[in-house]
Amino acid sequence: MKKIVLVPDSFKGTMTSAEVCGIMGAAVRAVLPEAEVVALPVADGGEGSAAAFLSALGGSREELTVTGPDGEPVAAFFGLLPDGTAVIEMAAAAGLPLTARRDPERATTFGVGELMRRAAERGARRLILCLGGSATNDGGCGAAAACGVKFLGRGGEEFVPVGGTLRDIASVDLSGLCPALREISVVAMCDIDNPLCGPCGAAAVFGPQKGADAAMTARLDAGLEHLAGILRRDLGREVLTLPGGGAAGGMGAGAAAFFGAELKMGIETVLDTVDFEHRLAGADLVLTGEGRLDSQSLRGKVVAGVARRAARKGVPTIAVVGDVGEGAEAVYGLGVAGVFTINRLAVPYEQARLRAREDLRWTVENLLRCILTFQK
Repeated sequence: MKKIVLVPDSFKGTMTSAEVCGIMGAAVRAVLPEAEVVALPVADGGEGSAAAFLSALGGSREELTVTGPDGEPVAAFFGLLPDGTAVIEMAAAAGLPLTARRDPERATTFGVGELMRRAAERGARRLILCLGGSATNDGGCGAAAACGVKFLGRGGEEFVPVGGTLRDIASVDLSGLCPALREISVVAMCDIDNPLCGPCGAAAVFGPQKGADAAMTARLDAGLEHLAGILRRDLGREVLTLPGGGAAGGMGAGAAAFFGAELKMGIETVLDTVDFEHRLAGADLVLTGEGRLDSQSLRGKVVAGVARRAARKGVPTIAVVGDVGEGAEAVYGLGVAGVFTINRLAVPYEQARLRAREDLRWTVENLLRCILTFQK
């Protein structure tokens, strides 16, 4: 084998995607010292996405203080890539770890909008919004307000809606939207296709993990449905059934309505941005992986997305993963040639994570030695 492409996700809680690339690369060189190794650390839209883009493509990390989910100042950042693309993680300004109260009726995405506005004013020509890990359920209204969108109540008063006050919106006015944001394209990365409302919507599925009980979940869902009606009437934007509209507490729908964002599965956006097909040219093998491979991995996750693209070019893909769960066998139908877990001992996760780096290196070396034996 002359060329191997490494495209892993992070092993969450254990190794970043860049660390996984480094360990895989060292293992490849130990067995195939002459082989060309192309390392592309990736993410599917959650925390760590900006770092993965910067590691793969270069660029700068821009740091600033913005409004956190609880309304208090937080230190945040965005990545600025060499081609002028800004990568903004919702988790950096409105993430669940940033809130002390876990109350999606009061949490805001205002800080996400502050990041967007700063990036646009810094000259970004394109925005990638990574919709993962949010503490919010405001339909992106906070972000829109930070960018100049006006929300008016029934008495004509202007206010910044949060999850608990979406039902108080009487009208929306886009005329004050930041001029810099009008000139650039926006892509929203999401790894789910949930709609905005209903039993599979933002509040019902993700509200409980953000702190919502059954009664609050019902109120949040009603608020998002009210917002959808306002957006349809005032902006002519239909978001109620938009696939992915329920991502990040309805930020998917809000990004589409307020900023004209295109919603794309996270890994597809990543592979397009890093020019995966060009990097794949001449490759003999693709190594990908993630912390846990299961039925959820089929819905826009890294392994599935990488395997589909590689299969179109006739390049085999092998997944090296931390754990294998129910439904993982379906990845074979997407172009994955084999799945290998790095867990060499049956030990609890807290013990396994301590030895994960060495286990990953050993597994990749072992795999390559096996392949070489059958190629002789």
